[in-house]
Amino acid sequence: MKITFSRDPSGFIFRHNGRIYRAINYSYQKDYEHLIQSGLYENLVSENLLIRHEEQKLENFFHIGNTFESCYKILKPVEIEFLSYPYEWSFEQLKDAAIVTLRLQKLALDYNMCLKDASAYNIQYLNCKPILIDTLSFEIYKDGYPWIAYKQFCQHFLAPLLLMKYKDVRLHRLISDFADGIPLDLVNSLLPLRCKLNLSIFLHISLHSKAQKRFTNRKITSLKGRFSKKSFYGLIDNLMNLVKNLELGHVESKKLIDKNSHWLKYYEEGILNTEYLNTKIKLVTKILEKEKLLTLWDLGSNIGMISKTAAEKNIKVVCFDLDPLVINKVYCDCKVHSQSNVLPLIMDLANPSPSSGWMLSERNSFVERPLPDMVMALAIIHHLAIANNIPLGSLAEFFSKISKRLLIEFIPKNDPNVKLLLRNREDIFAQYDQFNFEKEFEKYFRILLCEQIETPDPKCGIGRILYLMEIKQSAQTVKPAQESVGTLLNENYKE
Repeated sequence: MKITFSRDPSGFIFRHNGRIYRAINYSYQKDYEHLIQSGLYENLVSENLLIRHEEQKLENFFHIGNTFESCYKILKPVEIEFLSYPYEWSFEQLKDAAIVTLRLQKLALDYNMCLKDASAYNIQYLNCKPILIDTLSFEIYKDGYPWIAYKQFCQHFLAPLLLMKYKDVRLHRLISDFADGIPLDLVNSLLPLRCKLNLSIFLHISLHSKAQKRFTNRKITSLKGRFSKKSFYGLIDNLMNLVKNLELGHVESKKLIDKNSHWLKYYEEGILNTEYLNTKIKLVTKILEKEKLLTLWDLGSNIGMISKTAAEKNIKVVCFDLDPLVINKVYCDCKVHSQSNVLPLIMDLANPSPSSGWMLSERNSFVERPLPDMVMALAIIHHLAIANNIPLGSLAEFFSKISKRLLIEFIPKNDPNVKLLLRNREDIFAQYDQFNFEKEFEKYFRILLCEQIETPDPKCGIGRILYLMEIKQSAQTVKPAQESVGTLLNENYKE
């Protein structure tokens, strides 16, 4: 059994026999009983706002240790297959999570309850929709008291959304630096004056931050009677209207793209031709059909053309790209087309999400999360190897840690996009070629398929090459390459 560190005195999470459970302490008994008996729990679950759970028999856990003898309840919640975090979400993902949090609070008030915390980390994405996973977030409403989670909501949701809209969409990265939410005084100092003319922003950010400073070293004797339930509803409605009206602007806006995104119109304005793209999509589709995967990671997904193709084959896809506007577009497209098995996330593979939180145990790093059946890395190897100076051997080792099966595209030096990367710098990458690529990856993988893709320019020579690989039983066994594997095809992939 492994107990997960918890800041909540109401209970804790633990893993037993490969399954996640939530234990509830007696201190939360009254609130939990109200949550269930009032009908709020069933309402929220039916609206897909709160994760469903099953109550377990306490005596079934007594043999594990004395920890559970003092517990009130043990719950078995529906598990989220892939946990993501707010600093990996796009603008629209964070906005939808904020709206769900406010909807939860408003419905809770109808049942005489309220959220005692409004942490963005209590929200996860299930079937491409945000949902609350912390059943213990609710407490019985105390008449006359203000919303205890108001500050947290503003710091976790409103602050980053406003910075992304009014300052720079890349400021979502501040979320990872401030685990308890972006400080409101910092947000107030960064926001341009024009946005503070909005009365709601002035109230929730400027005045709120000043009030925090004012009362930092002052004792507050009592807040009871100063905040009616009607005022509570009014606060939630005001926040809801503010959040709903926040827009990044037209995603195709040239000014927005030029300022913040290099990749949003890559397929439209890039130097790759349509023939190459169509050939690659057909080849990848054919491989995916034969592999019969359940889960897939698409690294460097861009606008998710191939991620969406995989999702249409009932594969659960997590697609990653470092461009926040690109991921925002993928998410919006999935919402429009009700594509529920694609989770788009912002991720810089050269600097992926690390373990974080207290004792580095609250949030898992990128490589510590459940691995997929296959990792797809198309048109990205040259960016990692050349733009980020990562040696091929180190790349091969990295992929061996996250890949059972790997579908990867090698981009040679004579490719126009590689030439662009080398245009204004010295070519110090003597080892970057097909032979060394195969040699380094064969230390960890067995190559099943190697196929050349039609080149963007007939004059480019060898062109781009697609590899399908599987991890070796002993990934540390070094086996020197005897020859180029360009002609070695697994029987399952021959025509």
